[in-house]
Amino acid sequence: MTAETSQTLDRGLRVLKLLADTDHGLTVTELSNKLGVNRTVVYRLLATLEQHALVRRDLGGRARVGLGVLRLGRQVHPLVREAALPALRALAEDIGATAHLTLVDGADALAVAVVEPTWTDYHVAYRTGFRHSLDRGAAGRAILSARHNPGIDPGFSLTHGELETGASGAAAPLLGVTGVEGSVGVVMLADSVPERVGPRVVEAAREVADALR
Repeated sequence: MTAETSQTLDRGLRVLKLLADTDHGLTVTELSNKLGVNRTVVYRLLATLEQHALVRRDLGGRARVGLGVLRLGRQVHPLVREAALPALRALAEDIGATAHLTLVDGADALAVAVVEPTWTDYHVAYRTGFRHSLDRGAAGRAILSARHNPGIDPGFSLTHGELETGASGAAAPLLGVTGVEGSVGVVMLADSVPERVGPRVVEAAREVADALR
């Protein structure tokens, strides 16, 4: 800690991080031991966080992350979208196909940023807000490939006709971005994805990941 930081705020943030890392919640005693502070301090921290709906306690007294965190998380999408747009524009113009950034939203893949090429006569209509299950479409499959192979670069995923008849997709996961699970990809009207598109999508995903770090 330095003179410019708040010890109480630091402890509150550490509580949220500890709770976010567990599925079954933590008791006051467990939090006290992990933080190295007495139970009275933990009670005060939890009471404050509960007032803002950032923490909730179940009937057994275990503290868990509250729904207020979800409301804060929704505000992340505009920031992520803004950071990704330059790489998406370059990808769309280079490939001549609709480029998109897709993030995990519950059990779905949600398109949070879409850029269409300016020079093509036609392209796939793919809109911000479009969602689909993670096990369908290149964007979702790329995310799952990274999820199932942590620490390994899975490259890119290719699909055809899974989300729209006659459309093919290529996507690569965002890697090394704490707190963000997503992918960058393109969708095009074609029977198959040209060979150079996969590596180009991987490159764009790395550019977006670098912008978000």
